Amino acid sequence: MDDKILSIYLDDRLPTPLYIQLFVQLKSLIAEGVLKPNEKLPPIRKLARQLGVNTITVAHAYKKLESEGLAYSVVGSGTYVASPSRYEPQLQRQEEDEHLQMMEKGQVQVSKDAINFASTTPTPDLFPVDSFKILINKVLDRDKGQAFGYHQIQGYQPLRESICHYLEKFSIKVLTDDVHVISGAQQGIDIISKALIEYGDCVFVESPTYRGALEAFKSRGARIVEIPIQEDGIDLEKLEEMLSVYHPKFIYVMPYFQNPTGYSYSYSKKEQILQMARQHKTFIVEDDSLSELSFTKEQPLPLKAFDAYQVVIYIKSFSKIFMPGLRLGFMVVPQALRSRVISAKHTTDISTSGLIQRTFDLYLRENIWQEHIEYMRQKYKKRYETFLKAVKESFPVSVKYKAPGGGLHVWFELPPGYNDQEVYARCLKKGVLIAPGSLFYHQTHDTRHFRLSFAAVNSEKIRDGIRAMGEVLHQYVEQEATLAPSSQEYSPLL
Repeated sequence: MDDKILSIYLDDRLPTPLYIQLFVQLKSLIAEGVLKPNEKLPPIRKLARQLGVNTITVAHAYKKLESEGLAYSVVGSGTYVASPSRYEPQLQRQEEDEHLQMMEKGQVQVSKDAINFASTTPTPDLFPVDSFKILINKVLDRDKGQAFGYHQIQGYQPLRESICHYLEKFSIKVLTDDVHVISGAQQGIDIISKALIEYGDCVFVESPTYRGALEAFKSRGARIVEIPIQEDGIDLEKLEEMLSVYHPKFIYVMPYFQNPTGYSYSYSKKEQILQMARQHKTFIVEDDSLSELSFTKEQPLPLKAFDAYQVVIYIKSFSKIFMPGLRLGFMVVPQALRSRVISAKHTTDISTSGLIQRTFDLYLRENIWQEHIEYMRQKYKKRYETFLKAVKESFPVSVKYKAPGGGLHVWFELPPGYNDQEVYARCLKKGVLIAPGSLFYHQTHDTRHFRLSFAAVNSEKIRDGIRAMGEVLHQYVEQEATLAPSSQEYSPLL
């Protein structure tokens, strides 16, 4: 065994925790067959001594191997490599989740005939190619080679100034130094995780929530506490109960058109969660990528607009309403965290693309961005109306949902006794892709929900896809459910 671990190398200069480095390398040795099924791993103290690390590092790495089904422990004996029969079902489930996550982001090539309600990535016909081409040429003519140089870690200064002016429209007043340009919301979540989370720290999340955030928090060794989300926001009673038990580093929330539920916070809940965060001396990470896509007369105001106590870390992504592949967004960070965030950003990618930053600065300064937002809002509103009309006509009345009034997706609930994975499998056979609800939980306990997004589907395909899904659901759900009075909630657009 000793010669098998000689290839393991841990570097405490890297931002990745040592136990994660060890876990990844042991996992590779298992996958490559170097470590055989049922082979005993070195005792924790012995391996820690050989690698020059704390025994806790090895213990956490072994525990993570066990949690992923790659190892098992025998009381009084030690830790052993699991046989394929032990971990293949779990690995298969992980691969399915990873596939669905990539599909959601539009990173999986699907058949051109498939109807993809799983992806929240806009269709290419909505990308502002013509205006982008004009503005990028303006930048190149104006800035020449400087457009390709490195910028400050916090981002291109003129863009950060433009962002400050842009935020004033949402009643958010911040200083230029509070703004940090990032390569999309996911990077923002990763940076905050690096800056704030140490192994074993507690993090609160809405339940269900965005899978990418869960994975970022897990990669830092965080203890994740799930707080149920209700139709008007997070369950405050449960939140207060958990805050009295734990002291989380932060509470991760999506106050508008939450992913995956589409729910939005009431004004009352926004006020109360801010008060709770201040009282318990914790931060709130607000992930906002869809608040501009409201299809009603209401003008959503981010939680950050009410943040009088500097407890909100505001993450804004433009991916869903601009061009996803450009990877652009920003964070507004309380001054107390500024240096830690800058350090975490530097170890991630030094700085975001200068050319893209300069181009987007012109989008904001020349008000082209507002025109594009309105264009996207009208396009998505049409898809939203088509989607809800098709659902009302095709789905069994026993399948419940709430019309969110904006955003890019709708959350559905099956009757008791029915399974989201079964619906996923049946829809797949019909050439329709959906996102099972169980994908959006830290602990896989939900089996009755699924999310449908109309972002990547045009109006004609929306009708075809929902009609096909309706046939699947009518075949799967009890026939007598279709005779019951309608329990669906449909909110006509104002």
